[in-house]
Amino acid sequence: MNYFNLNYFISFIGLTFFSLQTPSFYLANNFNINNSTQPSQKSKSEYITIKAVGDIVAGTNFPDYRLPRNPNQLFPKPVRDKLKNSDILFGNYESTLTNHPYTTKNTSRGMVFAFRSPPEYAKLFSQVGFDVMSVANNHAMDFGKIGFSDTVNNLNAAGVKTVGAKNQILYTEVKNIPVAWIGFCFYEYCNTVQDIQKAKALVKQARQKAKIVIISMHVGREGSDALHVRNQTEYFYGENRGNSVLFARSMVDAGADLILGHGPHVPRAMEVYKGKLIAYSLGNFLGYKTFSTTAEKGDSLILEAKLNQDGDFVSGKIDSIQLDKTGIPQVDKYGETIDLVRSLTQRNFPNSKISINRKGEINFPEADVASKDTSK
Repeated sequence: MNYFNLNYFISFIGLTFFSLQTPSFYLANNFNINNSTQPSQKSKSEYITIKAVGDIVAGTNFPDYRLPRNPNQLFPKPVRDKLKNSDILFGNYESTLTNHPYTTKNTSRGMVFAFRSPPEYAKLFSQVGFDVMSVANNHAMDFGKIGFSDTVNNLNAAGVKTVGAKNQILYTEVKNIPVAWIGFCFYEYCNTVQDIQKAKALVKQARQKAKIVIISMHVGREGSDALHVRNQTEYFYGENRGNSVLFARSMVDAGADLILGHGPHVPRAMEVYKGKLIAYSLGNFLGYKTFSTTAEKGDSLILEAKLNQDGDFVSGKIDSIQLDKTGIPQVDKYGETIDLVRSLTQRNFPNSKISINRKGEINFPEADVASKDTSK
């Protein structure tokens, strides 16, 4: 074999050997590449996303008839789309779902209201996507214990869980994470925001079975002059309506992970306290011919909060909503509520490290979450 043929033979053998080895080489490297992407996929599943809205009254047929011709118009499609893409959708149901004829309120007096919606409206809330609704508020007993029981039963039958009964802890599961809910208001038929020691005990009880505890609080004065959060007891028409700052922070101290406020009928500031998000008021969300929508009472929002498995706030978003003259929510492309909540947050919690940009994105430095540093 001459020199040329010998080199040709060696090259042929080498090429054949490399070709036989190439599939194994490729598969091994491809396996490593796939492995490198697995941690990021796993980390995504470690977060849960909650969307929350404020006060909801879907019209009333008491004492006069104020219901829409078609209940579906109460949630326009663009708003329904904004409510999608979460693990849990929460709202405060501030009416009743009953046919019970007798109210517990003297509606002949000024500024006294009783709301009653048809029981079949419960299916509407299920269709929109609500998973949990609070019934801890000052209209839950508008038609007494019968009306309250009907409301809870009708929502549950439609597949919407309720929270807010006295001493109740609602247990749910999201992505295999046990999540507990407790509802509070300022009346004795609720778990009260005034009795902080008992509230702490409920949170600690919930913590024994749940990894994440979420609080719904109906607290504070009402109206456009109640925009600002103050660390003091608030009164409205002579009623003690609690100290929202003291209550919310005390719940976090006891082990709660997310505080969702409602009741003032206007949006309020937000803060991150010891790594946990507190939204002091989500404002009105739906008040068909029942709520005033003037000034800030017409400013609404959909809050999105992302929590890790320890319940720490990771990131969030505000979708700006405006109520039209009839109290129906509409998507607000101008971001008025974003501007309002950002301004209130900066004024009421000037030392907070939470930031809200013009797109409504809520950020809090991860290092601060890890260290659970207080925001005020």
